[in-house]
Amino acid sequence: MLPILRKAFWLFGFSVFLLFIFLPGYTKLQELRDRNKELEVKIKHLNVENALLAQELSRVENDPFYQEKIAREKMGVVRKGEVPVKIFIEKKKR
Repeated sequence: MLPILRKAFWLFGFSVFLLFIFLPGYTKLQELRDRNKELEVKIKHLNVENALLAQELSRVENDPFYQEKIAREKMGVVRKGEVPVKIFIEKKKR
């Protein structure tokens, strides 16, 4: 009976030893896998954003109507003979 108990004790001790050795590496591996998944999702979103920006760049370079729209809306450019009108909304005082 004593040799079986001794073998069980050594087996348990060896199992705990292996657990202490491999558990930190395994948890680090899991953390890195999770981080990898997050980065893959971020890459997909950035690829979509990049495609949209490339499409807009193409429109800015090649579409004169879009160029005019951007110039009017974002830069405040007006055509010759046009009068720019700015509307100021007055905030109500309470």
